[in-house]
Amino acid sequence: MTKEDINISSIEEFTTLLQQWYTANTLDFATNYNTAVGNVNPIPVGTDPSATYNWKNATIDDLCNFFKSWYTWNPDMATGLEYIQKFSWLYYLNPHGLTFVQSLMGYLMTYAFVDINGQKMDSAASLPLVEEWMSELGSKMDDYIIPEGGYKNFNEFFFRELKPGMRPVSSPDDNSVVVSPADAIVNMIDDNLALDTPLEVKTQKLNVKQLLNNSSFASDFEGGTAVSCILMPTVYHRYHAPIAGSVIESNEDVSGFYFGIDDFPKLINGGNVGYGYDYSLFEHFRRGYLIIETQKFGKVAMIPVGLNTISSIVFKDKFKSVSASNPIPIKKGEEVGYFQYGGSLNILLFEKGCFPAVRIPQGQIIGTLDEKAVTKAQFSF
Repeated sequence: MTKEDINISSIEEFTTLLQQWYTANTLDFATNYNTAVGNVNPIPVGTDPSATYNWKNATIDDLCNFFKSWYTWNPDMATGLEYIQKFSWLYYLNPHGLTFVQSLMGYLMTYAFVDINGQKMDSAASLPLVEEWMSELGSKMDDYIIPEGGYKNFNEFFFRELKPGMRPVSSPDDNSVVVSPADAIVNMIDDNLALDTPLEVKTQKLNVKQLLNNSSFASDFEGGTAVSCILMPTVYHRYHAPIAGSVIESNEDVSGFYFGIDDFPKLINGGNVGYGYDYSLFEHFRRGYLIIETQKFGKVAMIPVGLNTISSIVFKDKFKSVSASNPIPIKKGEEVGYFQYGGSLNILLFEKGCFPAVRIPQGQIIGTLDEKAVTKAQFSF
């Protein structure tokens, strides 16, 4: 069975499918689910009750009802991961839970749910959510182009386009200057990348070969630098080239799991995704990658990663599938693609010695502050 065998368009069809798989125990779906819920771990004391769910000995009806509630729920800017965190307690430090969600049937289950949820976000039914988010963003919407007649759905709003000139590219003619690929938070730098075996550096682990889907160019980044660029839910969700050169290889769609990190709550607690966390997990997320060759500064790779509930990492047509035999020129700041609704991360890779540190001229932004005593928003999408 493959994802091409699944053709559903409603939450009712989805839950009916789960019931059928469970009754027939299709490829051990029922066995793996029952074992998972039978081995659920207690939720740590002090966890926010709004982000918890008791999966201990849950039934198939409980699973179906959970997905129904998730489907009808709409995210706001502060709680975008509420349901994925609730779902994560099923496999929190639970190898049997991971077996369930990472098996073929678990993968197909989460693929199907993400797909119908994406259909919802592509439909006019999501327009009330657009109005809510635009109202909360207020004057920040002045940065964006609003189509005549307004946005048609939430996804169109989510990857909204900036007005010309809103993000001028720094030093466009100086290729020694690397620019941010997106409106991002930079919160991890690993300066000694491993090719095959995850190498722990400041508690970070990156397997370059897997991140680049076993590309023959992966070895060029051994010993090099990685930079993590996280997109928060309220920001611009298109991504651009950090440097000029020629795209010598790309792949828009590297398949991976939708859900299934053994300690997912740790990933988002405190609102900081990245520093102090094992980055080898991103080898298994759905992602794309693009490798740019420069004249003087080696190769630079950009890896857009979908965090959990996203399946749409969309490259512009000319960058979807590039090979070294047919390279495509690219300008610094040129749009590469966009994320639809879901989680958003870009990892940049540089060759050894080419990007030793982040350098910021005096007087330039290094970050923004949160107001004191204001509750920190949950990291989302």
